[in-house]
Amino acid sequence: MKKQKTFYRYYRYDGKPIAAKREISYEFKLVSRLLMDELCFKWNKDKLEDAINRSIDQGDKEKFLELSKAYKHFIWE
Repeated sequence: MKKQKTFYRYYRYDGKPIAAKREISYEFKLVSRLLMDELCFKWNKDKLEDAINRSIDQGDKEKFLELSKAYKHFIWE
């Protein structure tokens, strides 16, 4: 018995191009958003802590009070 062969031919589509979309699942969107939020939060908190420590080292009381007021938003965790 001979093996059956399949031949494929490519016919170029002459119509308007169609853009294919692939939806990302809700779970991936949520996890990626939460991860980015956490990374940004930690980075901003670390930068603010460094600025507060520098103001303490320099003895700049006004800057320290200003930065400590901004730091209150990071303490609620």
